Amino acid sequence: MKNIFLLLSFFCFINPMSSQELAKSPKPFGPLPTQKQVDWQEMEFYAFVHFSLNTFTNKEWGYGDESPELFNPTNLDVRQWARVVKAAGMKGIILVAKHHDGFCLWPSAYTERSVKNSPWEKGKGDLVKELAAACKEYGLKLGLYLSPWDRSRADYGKPEYVTYFRNQLKELLTNYGDVFEMWFDGANGGDGYYGGANETRKINTLEYYNWDETYKLIYNTAPKTLVWGVGPSEARWIGNEEGRAGKTNWSVLRQKDELAGKVHYTEFVSGHEDGEKWVPGEADVSIRPGWFYHAVEDDKVRSLDEMVDIYYESIGRNATLLLNLPVDKRGLVHENDEARLKELVSTIRQDFKTELLAGSKISADNIRGNNAEFGTKNVTDGNKNTYWATDDSAKTASIVFEFNKPTALNRILLQEYITLGQRVKAFTVEAQVNGIWKTVATETTIGYKRILRIDRVTASALRINITDSKASVVISNIQAYNATTFVRMPEIQRDKNGNVTMKSEEGNPVYYTLDGSNPTKKSTLYKGEFQHNKAVVIKAVAINADENISSAVKTSKYGASKENWKIVTVSSGDLNSANRIIDGNPNTDWSFGGESNKLPQEITIDMGTISTINGFTYVPQQVGNNLNLISNYEFYTSVDNVKWILQSQGEFSNIKNNPIEQVKTFKKDKARYIRFVAKSAVGKGSTVSIAEINVIETL
Repeated sequence: MKNIFLLLSFFCFINPMSSQELAKSPKPFGPLPTQKQVDWQEMEFYAFVHFSLNTFTNKEWGYGDESPELFNPTNLDVRQWARVVKAAGMKGIILVAKHHDGFCLWPSAYTERSVKNSPWEKGKGDLVKELAAACKEYGLKLGLYLSPWDRSRADYGKPEYVTYFRNQLKELLTNYGDVFEMWFDGANGGDGYYGGANETRKINTLEYYNWDETYKLIYNTAPKTLVWGVGPSEARWIGNEEGRAGKTNWSVLRQKDELAGKVHYTEFVSGHEDGEKWVPGEADVSIRPGWFYHAVEDDKVRSLDEMVDIYYESIGRNATLLLNLPVDKRGLVHENDEARLKELVSTIRQDFKTELLAGSKISADNIRGNNAEFGTKNVTDGNKNTYWATDDSAKTASIVFEFNKPTALNRILLQEYITLGQRVKAFTVEAQVNGIWKTVATETTIGYKRILRIDRVTASALRINITDSKASVVISNIQAYNATTFVRMPEIQRDKNGNVTMKSEEGNPVYYTLDGSNPTKKSTLYKGEFQHNKAVVIKAVAINADENISSAVKTSKYGASKENWKIVTVSSGDLNSANRIIDGNPNTDWSFGGESNKLPQEITIDMGTISTINGFTYVPQQVGNNLNLISNYEFYTSVDNVKWILQSQGEFSNIKNNPIEQVKTFKKDKARYIRFVAKSAVGKGSTVSIAEINVIETL
């Protein structure tokens, strides 16, 4: 009897140990990333550099007929680029080696349209080589953009151009060391110089380049290179040029459907839950409205508010962030861009200064096989290769962090162990406040990284509930922070009659100036609507009185108000409703043209008085699915409505993907009347819309 008791005791003792020993790592689930894709995702934040002939011609898209002799930076310093990028915590630089105009920043053996025929370094320079050396010096990775479309080539659209394109690929992938990403733009085919043909050429993007063969060439030449963009790519465009991923963001895509033309690019923002291939999203955005440098945009660098939002809505939503820095004519990252980048980095670093969960007591309602190898400590150990995992049968689970004392927090960071696939479909976050659990967030996907910004809460405990998962839960990292209160800039609006209104979030008081100086608490306090009809630069800040924290400065420039503006004539459309384009409200718009009124179409405006102007802006329609965008234009001025001067003409390049205010400048001149001509529409449409027309006045 005693022996039986001892035997039973022995089995009771060894059984828990056996279950731990038998617990195996979770099996991979669904499409999986390659190690190259994991390494790429871990870069998180890297720079784009647009710098070429367009910098010197003040264009976004060169036509292909511009002389290489125009490329002549006065103080080119790629090491300055690298210093700026490194200081911002970015991990690499993708250089636009050739844009749509066909000009090459390296001395390609296959064309004369390159730096070898420019005055820069007397034709002996190689910008790609210089940047590769700078990246190596500063510990950055080098990426390259090579436009498949070439508006300069006479053979574009023919088989021989594809050979030319691939030859240039070989040059870039063999002569400059490792290339972490090869970037292929989706803009392919359209109007161009084409060696003097000056015509429109259409190609089938998916078939013309024979991407399967092109990709084989890349992988055989440079197996470490990740290929982004068109064809069977390893990473995808996020579907916009605003740097924003969807709150739901799957790293998988139905790429077979995409390659068959069955997927619209707007689906890229969220990916596909049922995708068959791992194709994570890259969010690209420029720090300015344009991709190339334009002096007129020196005061239009994206605000700190917007840049912070972009960070959280890209990297914080399971995407990488590719931030464009348009190098100026000197060959330097502009001071304004560098200053904004420093502000962004300072804000983000402050947000994630002190992690709060590492010292907490952690528990979970399910741990795989009750094995400590898959336990809760793994989510706070700082090791990216360890993880908390649940049993295969547990597709819902909760993990709780208990604090020693009530702790304030407003940021939560979560990461799945994506080497085993993306699994989580939905989760919630709860905070225990005064003994009561309060839901502070209800979200969907996690992926490589998800960062939540929540209202600050002082909690005695935090609970993460995985409410739906494709397979067992595998979480590698959970963190929480208490970020400094971020005060958003106030909004400033002025209507056509010169009435100025301002507002701020949470009723924070607003202080402003009208003389161009930066406002402080000693400046004028905004108390309500006021009128200012003259051209003016309004600067304003909002101040959180409780914490004495100021927002960044909001700057708004206005010409003379439009109360005396009148629509004189329109070539089609309703004359009465045309006033919407001069009402000062960008959310109202007016359309003209149509099947019975073919483009070009024009509108003439009387500004009521003679003014000195040196440019105009066109604000496209902002609301709706079809924005009826204008692609090519002409702009005229007159002092008497009789004699007209053509001041500007050309295209609103890339407006399809970036439908923001278009700014065009010209030599200052006096005018009372202006005439705007819509020459053609994006997508060859017949109807076009305008939200607002403004002029740029000399202050």
